[in-house]
Formats: sequence, structure tokens, C-alpha cells
Amino acid sequence: MISHIKFASIPVQDQNRALDFYTEKLGFTIITDQPFDGKQRWIELRIPQAETRVVLFTPDGQEDRVGTFSGISYATEDVEKSHAELSRRGVKFKGPPQQQPWGTCAIFADSEGNEFVLSTAK
Repeated sequence: MISHIKFASIPVQDQNRALDFYTEKLGFTIITDQPFDGKQRWIELRIPQAETRVVLFTPDGQEDRVGTFSGISYATEDVEKSHAELSRRGVKFKGPPQQQPWGTCAIFADSEGNEFVLSTAK
């Protein structure tokens, strides 16, 4: 049966700008960057020390998803420390980390305006 999520697709308007953001600011590594069709490339990235991958690709007809809340949450052991480091790298957060009953979280945006949650791993 299903063993894990292979990748999550992140809709982007500018693949080069997004690739720079995810590799230079978030530290993801490139698994695949190859032509897909006449308009886009298939860019698959890996989160360091994780099996989960993200794909910087927008399916036809889904362009309105670019710049919205993604529903994807990234986990970290220390939200405050990660918030500080990512902020130094130029990642824009909606505000400082917030304590919640279930853990600590902060919301950030990528180069395309997509919003993600950064939260405690447990």
C-alpha cells in the first residue's frame, strides 16, 4: 500500500526565481531539473536529510494557485532558531514565531508569494 508522499507540487510563476529561493534561502538540493514541455521545466528538490521532495511546477489551468496559502507545513526542531536563520537569509515571515497549544509555528512566504507553515516537529 502507500508508503509515503513522494513529492508535493508548489505552483510557481518564475521557475528560476523559485529555484534560487529554495536552494539558496531554504537550502534544498536539486534532484532533477529538466525540460518538461515548451513552457516549463520539471524541477524536483529534496529537503536535506528527508525523503520528501518538492516540485516547482504549475499544471496548466492552475496558475491561480500561485501566491496562495499552500497547506504545506515544514517541520523543524527549533522554530525560533530556524526563524532567525531563515530571516537572515532573506526569507519573509508574516510575524515572529507564535506559541500554540500544539507547538510553535511561524508563517513564511516563498519568492512567489506562496505561504507555508514552519512548525515544531512534534
